Amino acid sequence: MMHPDTEVRFISEEIGYGVVAKKFIPKGTITWVQDPLDRVLTVNEVGQMHPWVQEQVDKYSFRNNKGELVLCWDLAKYVNHSFNSNCLSSAYDFEVAVKDINPGEQLTDDYGYLNISEPFKAADEGTDRDTVYPDDLLNYHEVWDRQLGEAFKAFEQVEQPLLQLVPVPVLEKIRTSLSKNEPLDSILNLYYREK
Repeated sequence: MMHPDTEVRFISEEIGYGVVAKKFIPKGTITWVQDPLDRVLTVNEVGQMHPWVQEQVDKYSFRNNKGELVLCWDLAKYVNHSFNSNCLSSAYDFEVAVKDINPGEQLTDDYGYLNISEPFKAADEGTDRDTVYPDDLLNYHEVWDRQLGEAFKAFEQVEQPLLQLVPVPVLEKIRTSLSKNEPLDSILNLYYREK
């Protein structure tokens, strides 16, 4: 489930639609939580679907660390890629704002941690990266872990409308790590190793 202060808007002809903040969302805020309405599909299940349905699943889902495809039921499926993303997935089945997000600004993810199957060229953003690769998690997890670590410093200080959707044991684990100043679980835990 996406943060309640977001909506889908048309971004451009090249990009299509995206998820945009309706209000200020500060760094450290949970921006998305995987919830029971999100469909978790095996590759075999998708393979038995009509080709048109398979195409939609491929377009709007991401692969978790078990190789399952997660198809979000709400506007989360419209979150676009950016090499300078302002949200990052954590190892806890939710995403966090790693930068302040202003009203009217798109919420973005780096698709490099979504276990894509094939590389794709992304829009030029003036970074040293121009292509998203299936192994980006292996190459950038340390950078993303640092960004998440900085964002989680504000986790207990900012309003968290989605907090009630995070399982209690997960919250306890996070709070224990934060209180003891221990590292959080690495984003590398999201990596799917194909057999």
